Amino acid sequence: MVKPFDISKFRRSLTKSIENISVGFNDPKDWISTGSYLLNYLISGDFNKGVPLGKVTVFAGQPSSGKSYLCSANIVKHAQEKGIFVVLIDTENALDKSWLEALGVDTSEDKILRLSLNMIDDVGKVISSFMKDYKQLEDENRPKILFVIDSLGMLLTNTDVDQFERGDMKGDMGRKAKALTALVRNVVNLFGNYNVGLVATNHTYMSQDLFSKEDKISGGLGFIFASSIVVAIKSLKLKEDEQGNKLTEVTGIRAACKVVKTRYNKPFESMKIRIPYDSGLDPYSGLFDFFLEQGVLTKEGNRYKYINSIGKEIKLFRKYYNKENYEELMTLFSLNKFNKNNNEVKENDSIGGTSNN
Repeated sequence: MVKPFDISKFRRSLTKSIENISVGFNDPKDWISTGSYLLNYLISGDFNKGVPLGKVTVFAGQPSSGKSYLCSANIVKHAQEKGIFVVLIDTENALDKSWLEALGVDTSEDKILRLSLNMIDDVGKVISSFMKDYKQLEDENRPKILFVIDSLGMLLTNTDVDQFERGDMKGDMGRKAKALTALVRNVVNLFGNYNVGLVATNHTYMSQDLFSKEDKISGGLGFIFASSIVVAIKSLKLKEDEQGNKLTEVTGIRAACKVVKTRYNKPFESMKIRIPYDSGLDPYSGLFDFFLEQGVLTKEGNRYKYINSIGKEIKLFRKYYNKENYEELMTLFSLNKFNKNNNEVKENDSIGGTSNN
């Protein structure tokens, strides 16, 4: 008689013989809002989630596109609201205390640690050293941690420094791209089983490719493949008031965001974020057009309507849609999506059952 396979024994033997191995699933448990409901949804598939701990998320964009605002201010602020300690690595020496506080970040020493680093190797040493100590803690004593690097593009290699000191600026022959890839790969492996995450900004540059005019993310493809989530941001001028009326002067930033990579929703979905200079990020940016595309809103004459949860028809001009309407629309959309998914599962089960008989 053949002896049955003992999966428990196999699992125990793996954990004993291989030091750095994780058994089972480690889905993210903690998510941090970007401050934009639609961007949260495009990244995570949920309007209230955003970026997860245990993963590496990169926001890459042009100068003045809002990437530092999103990462070093908005995401940091929302992380602190959830009791997550932030380690902010400033490679550009540009994150002033007054600027962070004006955007709602708590700069108290028990809430945030700011480090000024400019070498890729030093960033790797800081994270590696932290994780060695972190792993020694008991599960209940491990705090939730978010590392923020602003930005990857400004980090240097030893070759950069040596050439500068010699006055011989020939370039690093691709060493930086390799070093960034190694950094992100190691961080992904180190953080995967713990409530520790990394959010980083990076630069983009204009494409020289005749067949692809989209901006290219600096640092090579390696670190993009290694990252868990990648959002590309393009800077546009905001020339409208709060009601959407066109103006001649620039009143803020319109950040065109494309989720280039995500495992939690469809990739390559796009949206535009409004960041007025006087009031900051509009969390409901892009929701109106999104719900119109999804059929939750329908146009009737010059007004737009939807049916709320109690069957009442709501019909308004676009400029009159407000926080309450968007909250209701997000709930309706999520409920419809949930019901649709459940029906698809039931249909698949039914088909499978029929084919098995």
